[in-house]
Amino acid sequence: MSEKVGDFIDSFISKMNDRREVKENEYLGENGLIHCNKCHTPLQCRISLNGKDTIVSCICKCRQGEMEREKKRQEEEERLRRIQKLKANGIQEKHLLEWRFDVAENSKDIQIGKRYVKNWKKVRGDNLGLLLWGEVGSGKSFLAACIANALLEQGIPVLMTNFSKILNQMGAMYSEERYQYIASFSNFPLLIIDDLGIERSTEYALEQVYAVIDERYKSGLPLIITTNLTIAEMRNPSDVPHARIYSRILEMCTPLNISGGDRRKGISRSKTDTIKEVLEL
Repeated sequence: MSEKVGDFIDSFISKMNDRREVKENEYLGENGLIHCNKCHTPLQCRISLNGKDTIVSCICKCRQGEMEREKKRQEEEERLRRIQKLKANGIQEKHLLEWRFDVAENSKDIQIGKRYVKNWKKVRGDNLGLLLWGEVGSGKSFLAACIANALLEQGIPVLMTNFSKILNQMGAMYSEERYQYIASFSNFPLLIIDDLGIERSTEYALEQVYAVIDERYKSGLPLIITTNLTIAEMRNPSDVPHARIYSRILEMCTPLNISGGDRRKGISRSKTDTIKEVLEL
C-alpha cells in the first residue's frame, strides 16, 4: 500500500470516528457507547476499519421510526399529488369528481361497477369494455364516473370525455395533429366516452368518431361508452357511417342496460323537500 493511500485511509477513519460528548437525552452505556435515553438503543457502533477499532455514529430505534414515518408521509403526499394531477387531466368537469361509489346507493348497477374496478387487472388484461345504455337520467354517466374516480384513486390514469369535446378540440388541428391527439388516448388505460349520440352527425364528425373508436380498438385497451341509444338502434343503424361506428363499439363493449330510476328527478325531489324544510313551506 502506498503512503498516500494509507494517509487517505487514516484520514477517512479519523473523520468517521465519533468521539463526541454525551448530549441531553443521551447516556453512556456500560459498553462505552452513547445510547438514546428514550428508546435505550445505541447511537454509536463499534466497528473495525483497516484493522483498527473505530466508533461511528448510528441511528437509534426511535429515530429510525421517525424517519420511516416521515418517509411514509412524503410518499402519501406524493401519491395524493399524483392522483390530483390524474384527476385534473382525466376529468375536466368538476361535478363528475363528486360522483363516487361511497355516495351511491348500493344498487345492482353500482355493484357491477364495483366489481369492474375490483377486477381491474383482468379487465385490462382481457380488454373488457362496457356499453352503458338506457333512458335519460337512469344513472349511466353516474356509474361511469364512479368507476373513473375509483380507478383514479388507485393511481390508474382514466380519461372521461365525450365526442362533442373531442371534436371541438380537433376542429383547429391539422391531420397529423389530429392523429397524434387521437393516439394520445392510449396513454389512458381506461377511456370513457360519455353520451354517445349527442355529437354532430356530419360526414367529418362521423369520420373522426370512427377514428377514435378504431384507434382504441387497435390499442387493445378497454373502453366504456354511455348512450341514450337503444341496442336495437345501434344494431340497425340508418346509414353506413353509423353502422361502422356501432359495429366496432359492439365488438369492443358488452352492453349493460342501466335501468335505474331517473336520478335527476330524484335529486330534484330531494332539493324540493329541502327547500320546503328550510323555508318552512
